[in-house]
Parts: sequence; C-alpha cells; structure tokens
Amino acid sequence: MTLNLKQVDGVPIQPKHKATCHCGAVEIELTLPDGLVDVRRCDCSMCRRRGAIAASVPLSGINIVKGAELLTLYQFNTRTAKHYFCSKCGIYTHHQRRSNPSQYGFNVACLEGINPLKIEGIPTYDGVNHPADRS
Repeated sequence: MTLNLKQVDGVPIQPKHKATCHCGAVEIELTLPDGLVDVRRCDCSMCRRRGAIAASVPLSGINIVKGAELLTLYQFNTRTAKHYFCSKCGIYTHHQRRSNPSQYGFNVACLEGINPLKIEGIPTYDGVNHPADRS
C-alpha cells in the first residue's frame, strides 16, 4: 500500500515546501509537485529508534538552502543509505535511501506547517527483512 497526500489536516503541501530542523539552522526546500509521495514508517533498527514518518523525493527534489555545513552524515551496515542530522539540534532531516538510492527520504515532521501526527493509516515498511540483505 502506498500513501500519497496533497494535504495534511487541511494544510496543503506546496509544490516548493520549506523544511527545517528544530533549531532552524538547516533549511531545505523540497520540490513536491505531487504532494507527499510514499508516506511511510519503517521498522529497521534506525527508523524504529528515530520514530520518523518519511516521504520520498528524487535526488533533484531537495535543495539545501542553508546549513549544509551543519549536516552530519551517519551510515551503518551496508553504508548505502546516507542519514543526515543537524549537528546543532540533532534532528534527522533526510536520507538517501538504501532501497532506492536515486531518492531521498525526508522527515515529514520537518515540513513547515505540517503535523505528521494528523496523518492516519501510515504503512510500515519491513526494514528488518530488507531485500538487499537476502542472498
């Protein structure tokens, strides 16, 4: 099941939507012409711990407006996925996906004006049994 949204709790997703970390030091412009695409949770060890709701954009769909030098990269296991966090406040902003390296996943909670807790029916992806881990 794929969940795509044009609005959350009456707030429209803008074609160019601003996203920030908690302290505001990192600001991202997301290109979202189709709204939120592939809204999901994941149960891999990383996603379970951070508890974020993510959606996807192509690599060209993220523009770091400010604070690129403050983003900290974290990688583990296969080192395919690249997880980015603000080095000041610690908030996860986005990651280059392991399951689709031509996309970024981004933290829906970082979107200006959007409350991800108002999204119902979010599917959970099976990150524990990731297809790349099968031989």
